[in-house]
Amino acid sequence: MQRFSSILFKRSLTAALFFIIVVPVTVCAGPPFITDDPEPVEYKHGELYISSIYTDTKDGKTGTLPHVEFNYGVVPDVQLHILVPFAFSHPKDGPTSFGFGDTELGMKYRFIHESDNIPQAGIFPLVHLPTGDSDRGLGGGHVPIFLPLWLQKSWGPWTSYGGGGYWINPGSDNKNFWQLGWLVQRDITKALTVGAEVFHFSKQTTGGCDETGYNIGGIINLSEDHHILFSAGSDFAGDTRFSAYLGYQWTFGSKEEEKK
Repeated sequence: MQRFSSILFKRSLTAALFFIIVVPVTVCAGPPFITDDPEPVEYKHGELYISSIYTDTKDGKTGTLPHVEFNYGVVPDVQLHILVPFAFSHPKDGPTSFGFGDTELGMKYRFIHESDNIPQAGIFPLVHLPTGDSDRGLGGGHVPIFLPLWLQKSWGPWTSYGGGGYWINPGSDNKNFWQLGWLVQRDITKALTVGAEVFHFSKQTTGGCDETGYNIGGIINLSEDHHILFSAGSDFAGDTRFSAYLGYQWTFGSKEEEKK
């Protein structure tokens, strides 16, 4: 059984690193979805993701190959976050570029815990540092900031979360915009959780349009610490024809905290 689990883990990890799948690159949120939740990583625990994303729009294709995301619970109810992407960009009528993309930093803070009648609530401000080459389509060339509020409530095997916030989006043709989303997911078994989300973005550029879309995905628990995450979707209204995500997640934590 141990040998079978080891083989399954290695094959799943290989698949996660090989395929290119995901959510729009401009907004990296709660893997494997765009919509995030208010629940931070537990104190002295961490999460490491190795993931790839792919987005196909009328203007071309973009994504990551891969990106690395790390979250850590520095104090109770507070999580620090960093995401470093190796990005690619293939404009419709241009050459494909590869290189580092914009680095994402954030801090999640949960200020209300969930009770029988009250959802948990938290904020998760994010900032994108312009570490990618914007001239080759690998970065934005500016420092956008996201200021969201997220809510979550669970009932047995069901969990629902969502909310949204405001993006401060500097740049000559850019516009500040709103991001909204909501998700429902269900634990099918201990090894599988599935979910679906709808999301909306207001205009991000002067000549742009609103975007409304969906993603369907899930989480496969290979063990207590190793997980595969996946999602795929499209726009109801907007420029994205297809987007998808596939990633591997390793969770770890302080053994002393787990015994308490």
